[in-house]
Amino acid sequence: MDTIAAFVTPQLALLHRGKVRDSYRIDGRTRLIVVSDRLSAFDRVLETPIRHKGAVLNCLSNWWFEATAAICPNHLMRQIDPNLTLVAEAKPIRVEVVVRGYITGSMWRAYEQGKRSFSGLSVPDGLQRNQRLPVPLVTPTTKEDVDREIAPPAIVANGLASAALWEQMEATALRLFVFGSERLAAAGLLLADTKYEFGTVGDRLTLIDEIHTPDSSRLWPADQYQRDSLAVESLDKEYVRAWIMQTEHGGGPRVMALPKEVAAETGRRYLELYERVTGAALPVNDEPPQARMVRNLVAAGLIKDGYVAVCLGSPADQEHAAAIADVLTRHGVAIDWRVVSAHKNGEQIVRLAAEYNHSAEPGACIAIAGLSNGLGGALAANLTIPVISCPPFKDTVDMLANINSSLLLPSRTPAATVVRPENAALLALRCLNLPRLRAAFVREIAVMKNDLTAHDQRVRGR
Repeated sequence: MDTIAAFVTPQLALLHRGKVRDSYRIDGRTRLIVVSDRLSAFDRVLETPIRHKGAVLNCLSNWWFEATAAICPNHLMRQIDPNLTLVAEAKPIRVEVVVRGYITGSMWRAYEQGKRSFSGLSVPDGLQRNQRLPVPLVTPTTKEDVDREIAPPAIVANGLASAALWEQMEATALRLFVFGSERLAAAGLLLADTKYEFGTVGDRLTLIDEIHTPDSSRLWPADQYQRDSLAVESLDKEYVRAWIMQTEHGGGPRVMALPKEVAAETGRRYLELYERVTGAALPVNDEPPQARMVRNLVAAGLIKDGYVAVCLGSPADQEHAAAIADVLTRHGVAIDWRVVSAHKNGEQIVRLAAEYNHSAEPGACIAIAGLSNGLGGALAANLTIPVISCPPFKDTVDMLANINSSLLLPSRTPAATVVRPENAALLALRCLNLPRLRAAFVREIAVMKNDLTAHDQRVRGR
């Protein structure tokens, strides 16, 4: 796949999966932001990801964060991949600060229907679509599943921000808008409107989320606007919004997916905008993006290149699992420990499947359950990664009495059964098929053969 609809890893703690961005906790002060290729419009996430969209949003936001750091501190710490950024943990302020330089988009549609007050601000009659406003207007909205306008007095009254904090947010947003407008004008672009999101790090107001991207802003080529302000081409998400409105006009079906040509044109506009603003090509290549992201996360020391899920049927099985963990740790893979019983909380397996079946990095699973072992079979029936049962038999009698519960599984439940814990771990590692592990196993096999040869020579020399 050359798009990123979602990025899943069991090695990091998922905090939030948003419309476009996902957040993973690194520690109490740091988050990993994953910017996907998902596209949302009219408070719905469309089924069609846009190629390179996430990389455009992430790289462009970080370009702006660096350019505007003197105006307002931001949460950027380090970009580790075109789609991945480490950011400072901030307490978000649940208000989006929308700044409008022109009357267009949703504001124009409401104005055309007679509305003259926006977030407590009045606008005069007689305005035309896409007309430049005398001064930029700040029209805040709430940060909810469905955003709604809110006036500054209500922001304070509802406890979303103090009066002093709101004044700082408003003033900062206007400074960012003026700065952005000037920088974009140099690239032949107009910043029609945009939104800013803020949080606090300690007591410090901090810019978060994104800034001056085609998802958060309307951006027009200045030369097109001068020729015909009503026919200007948007290098942003407005192109998709307009297509959806036209398609749904007159009661058409609700759009949840985009045709290939609309998705391709959207991607082209995003790439053009990035190159015009930054003067550089987007730093991506033909490497599959999920593989590239895993490689860069590993290089940053945030995850291992593969994992083994060790699922215990009971906490009492931990001693048996210790020998498995020793082998896995020695070979440098991540261990995802779980306690799940096929009989007592088997519903958890569905949740595990949602994680493991879509993980970006390779994985395998070892099931540790004795007696009537349903765990290995239940996992194998739901997981797409290899499943190995390693029952914790107490002795030979226990093994003879219960081994069939692990060996004789129903059809389409392909779990292997390995009795020795160390061998179960080695099989799981081989299933990961990682180049570095294959090389390690070649060396280990050579050592084993050399040891046997040396022992045979000693025996024959007696």
